[in-house]
Amino acid sequence: MEQTKLVIIGGGPGGYLAALRAAQLGLRVTLVEEDRVGGICINVGCIPTKYLTHQSGVYHQLKNNKNLEGPLSEVRINWSRVQQGRQAVVDRLVKGLEFLLSRNKVQVIKGRARLTGPGRISVKTETGEMSLEADQVILAAGSRPADFPFLRFDGKRIISSTEALSLPEPPKSLLVVGAGAIGLELGSVYQRIGTEVTVLEIMPAILPGTDLTTAQRLERILKKQGLKIHTQMKIESAEVGDGLVKLRGQSLVDNKPFEFSAEKVLIAAGRRPNVEDLIWDNSLLRLGKGNFVEVDSRCRTSIPGVYAIGDLIGGKLLAHKAYHDGMVAAENAAGHESHLNYNAVPAAIFTEPELATVGLSQEEAQARGLETKVGEFPLQANGRALTLDNYDGLVRVIADKKTDEVLGAHLLAPHASEMIPVLTMAVARPMKLKDLDSIIYIHPTVSEAIPEAALKADGLALHILNQ
Repeated sequence: MEQTKLVIIGGGPGGYLAALRAAQLGLRVTLVEEDRVGGICINVGCIPTKYLTHQSGVYHQLKNNKNLEGPLSEVRINWSRVQQGRQAVVDRLVKGLEFLLSRNKVQVIKGRARLTGPGRISVKTETGEMSLEADQVILAAGSRPADFPFLRFDGKRIISSTEALSLPEPPKSLLVVGAGAIGLELGSVYQRIGTEVTVLEIMPAILPGTDLTTAQRLERILKKQGLKIHTQMKIESAEVGDGLVKLRGQSLVDNKPFEFSAEKVLIAAGRRPNVEDLIWDNSLLRLGKGNFVEVDSRCRTSIPGVYAIGDLIGGKLLAHKAYHDGMVAAENAAGHESHLNYNAVPAAIFTEPELATVGLSQEEAQARGLETKVGEFPLQANGRALTLDNYDGLVRVIADKKTDEVLGAHLLAPHASEMIPVLTMAVARPMKLKDLDSIIYIHPTVSEAIPEAALKADGLALHILNQ
C-alpha cells in the first residue's frame, strides 16, 4: 500500500513536531518552510529571548549583589558577545532539528507554499517554482507581530520583537507598547543592562487576563526594579524624528493627555495570523474572530483534507500549545483518533521572578458562577526563596469550594516555569487540594510552597499563620 503523502506548510514548533510525529506514524512527509525550521520560536522568539533574559539577569545580579566587593562600576556587558552567544544557541537547535527531520526521512523544502487546488501545492523557491501533490495538508503558517495604522514597523525606530533581539547596541531609551509577556520580558532585558524603559499598556493592569493578584504583585516588583509602567494609556498618535520617537495619547484614568519619547519603540501589542494567500480561494477557509482559522476538535478546517494548527488557529499563542496542535493534526492525518484538549494549558512570563499560570484565575472562576476557595502562600516563608534572595513572590491555588478540585494555580517565584507542571497535572486530571499535599517535595525548594498553598485554602498551612 502506498504511503499517504502529507505536506506541512510552516516549520515552526507545531509544524516540525507534526512532521516528526507523522513520520513516526508511517506517512511520507514534506515540510515547506519559508525561512529556517524552528520558526519564530527558535529563531526569533522563545529561545533567543530566554538567552538574553539569562545573560541580562546574570549582569543585573552581579551589579546588585551586596556581598561583593571591588570596582563593580567597571563591569560592562559585552553586547556583541551576548549576540554571538544568542545566535550560537539558535544555530545549534536548528541544526538539531534538521538532523532529526532528515533521520525521520522528512523532505524539507525552503520556500513559500500555497494551495492552488485540492491536494495541489505550489512552492516558490529561490531557484524557481515547483509543484507538490498531497493527500492531506497541515497549515502551520504561524503569526506575525501587529502594529498600528499610525505606528508602522520600520525595523529601525519602530521595532517588533524580532528586531529587538538583535539590536547592534542597546538603546539609551525604549518605549514598550503592551505589557504582555513579550513586552515585559524584553523590557526587563534592556532595563537590566542600562536602558531607560517605559511600558505603556491600555488595560488597567499588566498581563491582561492573568490572575489579578499575581499580576499586580509582579507589577510592583518590576517597578521596584526600575521598569516604568503606566497602565490605562491610550496611544493616539506618533511622531518619528531624527533622534527620538514621540508617542501621544490620553490617560484613561484622568482623561489627561500624555507624551513620551525614546530612541526606539517596541510594539508588543498582539499578533496576527498569517492567513493571507494560503489557498486558491480564501472564501473556502472559514475564519473566526481576528481572522484566525476555525478548526474542529481534530484540527480539521472547513476544507476537506486540510488541517490547521498553532498560532494560525488562535487561542493562546504559545509554542507548547502549537506542539499539542501538531500532535493532534498529525495523528488524525495518519488515521488515528486524536482530539484537542485545552483544559490545562500552562503559560509563563520569564521576568525576574517568573510568573507561571494554569487554569482559571479567581476572577474567571467567579465569572462562571463557581464558588471558590483560595490558598495563598508567600515566599517570605519559604526557606529556598530566602537563600536565593528572591522571596517577594507567592503561590496561589484556586479550588472549587464544593468539590475541592483544583481549578487553577498562579505562581510568582524563581523558576516558576519549572514548578508549574505539577499544578498543570492537578488542573488537567483534576486533582483535589489534598492530592497536592500528598506528594513529597524536596527540601529546601521553592516548590514546597505548593502544598502549603493547598493547605492554606483550608486553614491548615504549617509554615504561616492561618488567621
